[in-house]
Amino acid sequence: MPEQTTSPARTDYDVLIVGAGPVGLMLAIELRTAGIRVLVIERLAEPDTAVKAGAVNAAATAALERRGLLPALREALRRLSVPVDGGRAPSVGHFGGIQVPAGPVDREDPVLRGRGADGWYLPIPQAELERVLGRYAAELGVDIRRGVEVRGFDADESGVTVGLNGSADVRAAWLAGCDGGHSLVRRLAGFEFTGTDPGITGRQAIATVTGADGLPPGWQHTPTGVYVHGPMPGRVRTVEFDGPPADREAPVTATEIEDSLRRVTGADIRVTDLVAGTRFTDNARQATTYRRGRVLLCGDAAHVHSPFSGQGLNLGLGDAVNLGWKLAATVRGRAPAGLLDTYTAERHPIGAWVLDWTRAQVAVMRGDADSRALRAVVTDFLGTRDGATYYVQRVSGLWQHYDLGGGHPLVGATTPELRLGDGTRLADHTRSSRALLVDLAGDDRLTALAEQYSGRLELVRARSGDTTVSSVLIRPDGVVAWAADGIEDLGGLETALTRWLGSGVRVPSEP
Repeated sequence: MPEQTTSPARTDYDVLIVGAGPVGLMLAIELRTAGIRVLVIERLAEPDTAVKAGAVNAAATAALERRGLLPALREALRRLSVPVDGGRAPSVGHFGGIQVPAGPVDREDPVLRGRGADGWYLPIPQAELERVLGRYAAELGVDIRRGVEVRGFDADESGVTVGLNGSADVRAAWLAGCDGGHSLVRRLAGFEFTGTDPGITGRQAIATVTGADGLPPGWQHTPTGVYVHGPMPGRVRTVEFDGPPADREAPVTATEIEDSLRRVTGADIRVTDLVAGTRFTDNARQATTYRRGRVLLCGDAAHVHSPFSGQGLNLGLGDAVNLGWKLAATVRGRAPAGLLDTYTAERHPIGAWVLDWTRAQVAVMRGDADSRALRAVVTDFLGTRDGATYYVQRVSGLWQHYDLGGGHPLVGATTPELRLGDGTRLADHTRSSRALLVDLAGDDRLTALAEQYSGRLELVRARSGDTTVSSVLIRPDGVVAWAADGIEDLGGLETALTRWLGSGVRVPSEP
């Protein structure tokens, strides 16, 4: 690390974020919405256009809606001629290449019912999502610098001095590593990164492909691997179980994709005019903690795994919205004791689940007899009402539930979809960085409590025929912190307010 050359007393930014992918940009948006001074640096001079994630799930979509970004994303889908099926496609996704039918899904399941017009996922390509997030972050005033790399950093009790190539060192109160699976921030800060080694090589590409017309649609298992052709013209993917690639960083060529397709399909396939190509493995690792002093990890910097069922981008966006408001409150000196530590406590179990979810898919994909037998059992289960519903709950992210205590089943869950008597939706009131106290029963005691948290809490008084809940406290990340079904003692609400917002002292309004 470079020697410290700036005075610890000087702070150029509240938070410096390394990485301008979707996770880094989402974290920047959350922080800047709360009025935090943010610098984002990115080593790539231009946004990455490689083929990566192709959708965000319902939980991530709800987070994007809280920032008013859904209109821009829907416009992008119209421009790209991508249909939004609202959960009405014949398949709801795959598990280890096993297509999960949409027909058996219980659409009236309490977890899935009424989750918005976009169904259980929004089919937005990652590159397009990154473009929308980048433009919005810039509009908010986030300082984004491309073609800038970290040379090293020195952290102390009051902040972090970061050395950058080609410019003066920058002093920030906090450093957030959103710089991907090979995170330099994670390595330099000394985070422990434990897990399992890779055993597969996956490849995906967009290219001109000939000789594949006779291949069946969807994911196909063969004795030598797994492949899928389409549904986008020219898009192909293969998975082979012969270990990780010899050189993960070597450029992907048309010949490499062609050879892999031939080995897995057995067909005489030709691949030319490669537009984009990437590799992936099933390396599954997770940082044991997401914070070390003034340094935090978010997204792939905190956890890596295979891309099966498309959980990586969604997991990272969830990290960003969970961390954003907590770090903002800490920067402003308004965080109750231990608030920032709840970031690891809440997100680490979700990350661990995703790692196991992807490991299980590799187990059913292999060509050996044991995996074929297991695949048959899992295929039968996923074709049932309970199995298909279970799958959708998981991939949509709607199952995620933090253990916050409090007794009410809504506590720890994502904000429910509610239509209010004034014609608005509950989601329409979540645009700011403040918590939300929703009074659906006309309880004047809530007004008095809300006044104590002016500047950190907004009060919404309305009626709704969609729920029996009488009042709800919603954290800035859209998670229910307290709920009641009737007029009752408010001791639980007061405890929740103190736990998440601190003492009830009126403070100047923030963005």
